[in-house]
Amino acid sequence: MLQAQRHWQWQISSEQNRLVLDMGEMQFCTPYKPRQLTDEALSEPQFNLLDADFYKQVGEYLSTFNLWSDAQICQIALNATAVKHYLKPVLAKSWFFAPYTGRDINQEAIVSLTSQCQSGQFLIVDCADGASVCLCLEAHFALDENLSLKQFEVIKVLNNRIHPILSAQNQQKRA
Repeated sequence: MLQAQRHWQWQISSEQNRLVLDMGEMQFCTPYKPRQLTDEALSEPQFNLLDADFYKQVGEYLSTFNLWSDAQICQIALNATAVKHYLKPVLAKSWFFAPYTGRDINQEAIVSLTSQCQSGQFLIVDCADGASVCLCLEAHFALDENLSLKQFEVIKVLNNRIHPILSAQNQQKRA
């Protein structure tokens, strides 16, 4: 996984109409459009200590699953950092997901959400008492017959919709 650098800077790419992270010799393009971003992101901030700390925490956590390559972990962690610090708040859309009725308490940030069409893996980026902002880790996730999420799009759901994945060590790569 790439180590965060002092010279990294968030920027809005006019060519791609997306938030990008300028890393000097390369750029990382997120899927987030300027209209989805806070005013702070539009001011092209440096990749600061909060960003670096969250990026590192997510990367280290994802490494425990042994599911993703270093490049994939870096991609997930950078998108999660952009969501955590620069995405405008989103409204909960829990009606797409089946409630969780089990007894196991979720202790992981990688969770499962189940729509009427499929189940998929998500990363909890921000968790509050009532709802969580979740980053889609699936290449494509059908919410219903008409709507879907692409990889790294976010959705906010009530916490009673989150299905735990019990052990990082017992997960097997599905894709």
